[in-house]
Amino acid sequence: MVQGTVTFISGGARSGKSAYAERLLTDQSAGRLVYIASGIASDDEMKQRIDKHKEDRRDADWLTIEQPKNLYEALPFLQPGDLVLWDCLTTWLANELYEGYDEGTPCVHRPGCLEQKQKQLLHTIGQMNEVVAHLVIVSNEVLDEWVQYGEETEIYRQTIGTLHQRIVELADQAIEMDHGIPIVWKGEKL
Repeated sequence: MVQGTVTFISGGARSGKSAYAERLLTDQSAGRLVYIASGIASDDEMKQRIDKHKEDRRDADWLTIEQPKNLYEALPFLQPGDLVLWDCLTTWLANELYEGYDEGTPCVHRPGCLEQKQKQLLHTIGQMNEVVAHLVIVSNEVLDEWVQYGEETEIYRQTIGTLHQRIVELADQAIEMDHGIPIVWKGEKL
């Protein structure tokens, strides 16, 4: 079975991650462009960021799949040869962390819930890799600060750190964006 390419792109807020990821895929010669969006317009700032991302993609004819949680639900929409951008892992994790909040107990407070979500996510990435030509995963770098955080934020930071490591292990390329400059940590320069 032929597997696609997985590229992991991380960096700080507004470091150019999404724009670089979009160019990486739109510069490829063939394949349907698919954008899996995890953002939820929960406030004005997030709405503006989502609108900007949509505007940036307008000319390239992206198919957008809104998938703030349960990434595996996007699988039926993917086709062989697709060029897929998932933006972003950190937003998805925040959404999953508080899944169930409205019912009284968010995932972060249910034993084993986050572990199951991580396992399901890594399985889903593997399934996507079996179908698509190129999967680009974007994530924010949130581990550089040495500030003491509350329990839930610390769980989030530890979980995202673990996921970053696991995804980089399976990725063909790992890139960190710094001030719009791609720094290749794994794989060949793209």
